[in-house]
Amino acid sequence: MAKLLDPYRAKRDFDVSAEPSGRRGRRAKKARFVVQKHDARRLHYDLRLEIDGVLKSWAVTRGPSLVPSDKRLSVPTEDHPIDYLAWEGAIPKGQYGGGTMIVWDTGHWKPVGDLAAALAKGHLEFELQGERLKGRWHLVRMKAAAAIRMSPGC
Repeated sequence: MAKLLDPYRAKRDFDVSAEPSGRRGRRAKKARFVVQKHDARRLHYDLRLEIDGVLKSWAVTRGPSLVPSDKRLSVPTEDHPIDYLAWEGAIPKGQYGGGTMIVWDTGHWKPVGDLAAALAKGHLEFELQGERLKGRWHLVRMKAAAAIRMSPGC
């Protein structure tokens, strides 16, 4: 079985980029999340949820919205190491994800219902307790390849 962070490491040259090479973390008492503003080829936001010692990650176009009727395309990306919870910096131009990244929000999260079943089904409902984002959210798998809709709950 491939290690969860192998795809992350394969895309990066840690001799060039200051990104953490990473490790799996120990399970925290309260699962954490981070939203990072990522000014790469296109400005977007990265949502990362701590699950099984790594950060499951999605690139969210235009960033999260607080309006329930707004939907945001969210594209799954590779799992990231726990060190990314606080990582900010510049990824060199020409490297995967090149551009600046800042922590936009951070806090704790919890799934609503059974996490494994929700991930398998492709409809994860969860609660965020962050500095900016609070309340219930949904990640819903759509028919388009690897596309997920992120929207706040009602």
